[in-house]
Amino acid sequence: MLAFQPGMVKAKEKSSFEGSAYADAYITALKKRKIAEHRIQWYVRWVRMFGSFIGSSPLEKQDSRSLDAFLLSLAEVDAVEAWQLEQAAEALKILFGDVMKRAWLPKWKPKTTKKQIDSFGDDSPSRREVAGGFRDTGGPFSHRGDAYAWLEERVKTEMRLRHNSIRTERAYLEWISRFITFNKGRHPEEMGEDEVRTYLEYLAMKRRVAASTQNQALNALVFLYRNVLKTPLEEIGEFARARRPARLPVVLSRKEVEEVLSNLTGTFALMAGLMYGSGLRLMECVRLRVQDVDFGNNQIVVRDGKGQKDRVTVLPIRYQTLLKEHLQRVRELFNADRAEGLDGVYIWSSLERKYPKASTEWGWQWVFPSKSLSVDPRTKTVRRHHVHENGLQKALKDAARQAGIAKRVSTHVLRHSFATHLIEGGYDIRTVQELLGHSNVSTTMIYTHVLNRPAVAVRSPADG
Repeated sequence: MLAFQPGMVKAKEKSSFEGSAYADAYITALKKRKIAEHRIQWYVRWVRMFGSFIGSSPLEKQDSRSLDAFLLSLAEVDAVEAWQLEQAAEALKILFGDVMKRAWLPKWKPKTTKKQIDSFGDDSPSRREVAGGFRDTGGPFSHRGDAYAWLEERVKTEMRLRHNSIRTERAYLEWISRFITFNKGRHPEEMGEDEVRTYLEYLAMKRRVAASTQNQALNALVFLYRNVLKTPLEEIGEFARARRPARLPVVLSRKEVEEVLSNLTGTFALMAGLMYGSGLRLMECVRLRVQDVDFGNNQIVVRDGKGQKDRVTVLPIRYQTLLKEHLQRVRELFNADRAEGLDGVYIWSSLERKYPKASTEWGWQWVFPSKSLSVDPRTKTVRRHHVHENGLQKALKDAARQAGIAKRVSTHVLRHSFATHLIEGGYDIRTVQELLGHSNVSTTMIYTHVLNRPAVAVRSPADG
């Protein structure tokens, strides 16, 4: 992804900063601070964007909550990096401190990382007030003006009608925006199969993207023309496809698994243990709900897994005691949230209409909730979401490094190891297929190629 540039998100024509008495004084303050000449335009751009963000509301009436809301809207743009959030915060501090002399500014501690943004403040009332007041100004279409506002809203509406995840929604919007940029800003209604084919070939030949990346771009454009513009693409024809290399999965031995798990502590140790012991994907583990853990039958029900499929897998007896103790702590956090009157956990909108109280019931809560509150990017509701997956990924890599394992260890390696060790233990391929949730047994068959003894028992001549 290209680095975010100030010009990528243009401030609206009418901004509280434009034409104000502070504009000239702000430039003077920047020079007094000895901000480099080539960076001044960046600082001015951030302040203009803030002026556009608050609309017609006067600058004089803004406080730290407005600044926090603005930084949150920037953080929701995937292309905005941490250093740019820091620069935006510094630009606002100079405006409200050096120029406007606001007394509250010294107490303001800007949140300039994605993790800090998620927590969004320390006291609940201000969180709710700000979350209910800010507008969504980020996103890949925000710099294209009102001409594309309808297109973006229609894409979001069509995807939410089909219950697509917000990750898929953001990815599709990003690909559509890149497609438009590649064609020099032409509207998709003016283009068709030829432009789509040319863009896909550009991704494969010039950008050299992976096959999965090219397929995602294709899916996004097919969705756009079929479901949004209602003009399905005809035969695209032959085009250069990115090659999908045939790779074997990385698998840890049983001893290596134990060494990695022994270097993990707390919640991450429990999560990694469940991923290995149950064959869970990363997000399947992160999104587990209390009611999906069945201690009586020693099983875990995976809801809405890959391909929006449910399945049942085994719950390791080894982790049941630890999991019960963990859920007791989660129950205390849940009771505290209810006492504080926070909004309930996220559930599907259709389910919420059918069961209005489900979001505040214990069974629907996350097994691994976040320590901090966050803002729902769709409804702007402040609630407690599940933990972020990055924490477990980083902890697992650190654990593998401490164990001295040179393999490329990721969370998905635990799933690979689960399948391989089951086959090594004598379980048939169909059973493993069901536990993994594979649609086709050929996908599961790959694990037979990484066993110490393949399907045809071959003994090396060196061991003769």
